[in-house]
Amino acid sequence: MVALEFKTTSPHSPGAAREVDAGQSTCCDPLSSCAAMSQRPENPDIQNLRQEYKSRPFDETTVPAHPVVLFETWFEEARSAQLVEPNAMSLATATLGGAISCRTVLLKAYDKDGFVFFTNYESEKAQQIAANPNVACLFPWLPLSRQVEVTGIAEKIPTAESLAYFLKRPLKSQIGAWVSAQSSVISSRQILEAKFAEMCKKFADGRVPLPGAWGGYRVVPHTIEFWQGGSHRLHDRIQYTRTATAWEITRLSP
Repeated sequence: MVALEFKTTSPHSPGAAREVDAGQSTCCDPLSSCAAMSQRPENPDIQNLRQEYKSRPFDETTVPAHPVVLFETWFEEARSAQLVEPNAMSLATATLGGAISCRTVLLKAYDKDGFVFFTNYESEKAQQIAANPNVACLFPWLPLSRQVEVTGIAEKIPTAESLAYFLKRPLKSQIGAWVSAQSSVISSRQILEAKFAEMCKKFADGRVPLPGAWGGYRVVPHTIEFWQGGSHRLHDRIQYTRTATAWEITRLSP
C-alpha cells in the first residue's frame, strides 16, 4: 500500500498559492479577509462546539522516569480502544526560511531512542528535513481525551533497518514505494495506475528490491508532552525534557 499523506502548508510558504477555476472568486491577498466573509454573521454552531472532559488522575509525581514507558502505556490503551490508526501522527517540518508544512504519517517503530516512520527520501518533507532536521510530531488520541506531542531531530535510520521493515510490507505496498515519488507533480491518476501496473509486471516474481530513495527516519526526541483533557478546561500537561543525563519532568499550565 502506498502511504497516504494529508498535508497542509503554511500560508507564508512558497507553495501556498491555490489554483482556481476561471471565474471563481478568490482573495487577491491571502493574508486579508475576503469582503464577503467579513460580512457573514458569526457561526454559533462552531462557537458552541465544546467537549467537556472528565478528569482522571494524572500527576507528575507518579509518572515513570522515562517518557517512552508512559508513551507505551498510552499507545497500548489507544490500540485496546480500537481507535482508527492509533499509530497515525501529524509530522511538522520546516524549511530554513521558516515555512512550515504538516502531514499525517504512520509510526512504525518506537523505543527509548525515538520514533520511526518511513517515506520517500525525495519528498517535500525529506527535503525540508535535510535542510532543517527540527521536527514536531503529534498523536491525537482525541476519543481518549489525550494527545502526545514530540519535538526533536529527525535523522535517517541505517539502510539495513529500512530493508528489514520493507521486506515485511505486503508485496503491492513494496511495489507502491517504487511507483510513488511523493510530492512530485503528476498530470493524472491514470498515469500513476499505469506505472503501478507496469511495475507489477516487472516484479511479477515477487522479489522487490528496496528503492534507493525510500527509507526510514527516527525522530530523536528533545521533549515529549503528554496532554490529558480535564474538566472546566483545566487540562493536565506533563512535559519530559531531555537533559544530559536523564529526563526532567514538569507540569505545564493548561
